[in-house]
Amino acid sequence: MPRNRRPQDREEKRGEIVAAATRLFVDEGYEPTTVARIGREAGVTSNTVYWYFKDKDEVLVAVLDALFAQFLAGVAERSAEPPVEQLLWAVTELRRVDRLITTVHARVAASESLRVWHDSFHAQVEAILRWHLAALGVPETEQDAMTRIGVFVVEGMLTHANDAAGDRGVVEALVRSARGIAAVAGSPDGRSATG
Repeated sequence: MPRNRRPQDREEKRGEIVAAATRLFVDEGYEPTTVARIGREAGVTSNTVYWYFKDKDEVLVAVLDALFAQFLAGVAERSAEPPVEQLLWAVTELRRVDRLITTVHARVAASESLRVWHDSFHAQVEAILRWHLAALGVPETEQDAMTRIGVFVVEGMLTHANDAAGDRGVVEALVRSARGIAAVAGSPDGRSATG
């Protein structure tokens, strides 16, 4: 009689499935990766994957949650760095998972679970941007617009590749703009020295 495998904690097995799916989704893409392939990579059957996840989109949400938790930990580790360096790091990290970003944007209209995840992701990232803008002295009345501009800049940088010098120039211009708005708001008459 064959020996049974050692009992395995449910969260440990779920974590192995998520780790396998992460590798496959990042390296090969979401569409070509089947649930059966995720199972093989994790050392389980596809039925086992479905025991833990309703469907492939739910696996993707778990992958995104894990990657976003790592991203937030990296943001916290870099909190003392200058804003330009923090933004450049964030763009670099997001580029590592560009396939997943493309997948989320392509599937958000068809998948409620991905739409909810996407909306939550944006709310959290925008809250981080708002905090940084406030720390730079951008007045509250300007923070919504500057937050949206920041999101547009980062999404544009992800969509349109640039070299390191070009990326740095874009991020430096964004931070200078935020500082300029803060300086104008802090001047006695609310206008710049030149205007």
